[in-house]
Amino acid sequence: MQEGSSEQEFNSIRASIAILNSNLDQQNQRKISVLNELQNLQEKIRKEGAESKVKKLVSLLENLKLLERQESEIRCDFDAKRSSLEAEVSHLEEKIAAGSDSKMLSRGLDGSLNESLLKLNIAKRELAARLRAIVSIKRQLDDAPSQSELIQYERRLSELNAHIQEKLQQTRKFYATYNALLEIKELMLKETSLLNSINSQFQEAIASTTGRMKLIESMQGIVKGSQQKLGKVQLGLQEEQKVCDALKERYTAAMAEQRRCYSLLKAFQEECARNEKLQTQTSS
Repeated sequence: MQEGSSEQEFNSIRASIAILNSNLDQQNQRKISVLNELQNLQEKIRKEGAESKVKKLVSLLENLKLLERQESEIRCDFDAKRSSLEAEVSHLEEKIAAGSDSKMLSRGLDGSLNESLLKLNIAKRELAARLRAIVSIKRQLDDAPSQSELIQYERRLSELNAHIQEKLQQTRKFYATYNALLEIKELMLKETSLLNSINSQFQEAIASTTGRMKLIESMQGIVKGSQQKLGKVQLGLQEEQKVCDALKERYTAAMAEQRRCYSLLKAFQEECARNEKLQTQTSS
């Protein structure tokens, strides 16, 4: 029974070695996958001209190289441990073949098994740490926006800018309307106040010659002030008319340029069609 237990422990050690080999192979496959992804991302960045992301990619590649060096060190350590385990297995096989004491052999196997399990757990923790570092690098690479995403962002910003400009024009229009109505209200209030003042003082003013003269002078002053106000308004209207005429001229020039571009585009398309037709005739 003790020899059967020794063989089971021996088989357990071999299974531990196989697990270590499998974990190392999986780590190699993941490293190859990460390298392929990095190469694809680098080629994509080179084609799209995203030079602003090159420095970040170089930093990530340096981190990857550091991980590769650490992996090489782990591999060397693993090879040394595997060689030690194989030497222990060979030594145990020699003891079994020589018929050594089963109790001593069992204790040796237990110690070797415990040590192997401890090394296996350490290797698993190191592998998990490396995998977390690789996942972190992949996330950082995924955070870098692609050229299509940048184009989409630019389109959305252009649409937002157009919407903001439209709202700004509407707000300015509303403010201009409000200011015009407010000015009309003030003029109407002044006119109402003036009419009420004239109405309240008219009978008293026409009762005497002096009163009539003051009323005429007051009316002349009112007419003069109204004419000055009218002159200012007409001057402002002329300025606005000049701005409107300039905008109309710019619009007319832009429409003429647009028609010219359309005509040039049409002529270019006709020439392209004619050239294609000539090439077809020449090749046939």
